[in-house]
Amino acid sequence: EVGEFEEKVAKYCGKKYAVGVNSGTDALYLSLRALDIGPGDEVITTPLSWIATLNSIVLCGATPIFVDISEDLNINAELIPDAITSKTKALLPVHFTGKMCNMPMITEIASEHGLLLIEDSAQAFGSKINGAMAGSFGDISCFSMNPMKNFNAYGETGAVVTDNRQLYEKLISLRYAGTVNKENC
Repeated sequence: EVGEFEEKVAKYCGKKYAVGVNSGTDALYLSLRALDIGPGDEVITTPLSWIATLNSIVLCGATPIFVDISEDLNINAELIPDAITSKTKALLPVHFTGKMCNMPMITEIASEHGLLLIEDSAQAFGSKINGAMAGSFGDISCFSMNPMKNFNAYGETGAVVTDNRQLYEKLISLRYAGTVNKENC
């Protein structure tokens, strides 16, 4: 059932792979770990988010760099380039209250600067911008299915989507604390 759920989530988001995890917080943390983000790295994000976004960055040993919001309450994409330094490794926009960030501009900035893009789509499952789904822009994208979210479960759960086979396999391993299968750890 989990495998079937993962396939449906990946397809719906326009991605090749999905990995079910314990929560949206785990989705963020495991994604940052899978992308090898850690001490000395900076991750640009918004200050207007649930604490899980910040905690995930800090738990990896990275430094969060806040960029102010625009009138739609999402990260102001126009301010992102000024926050980029030689230590910046990733952008982590948060689609606040289901409204999507300016992903075309953020994707362009990430590409221009060679940065990883992690979408925090916890509150935006099913949202679209220019016909593209939340979660379809990032190198890796994270969802929460907490009972308070628009796509919810009976308890905590989450998912990560990606097109990258290596990231998918790494996420599977991280989800099980490094275990690949019963014979290999």
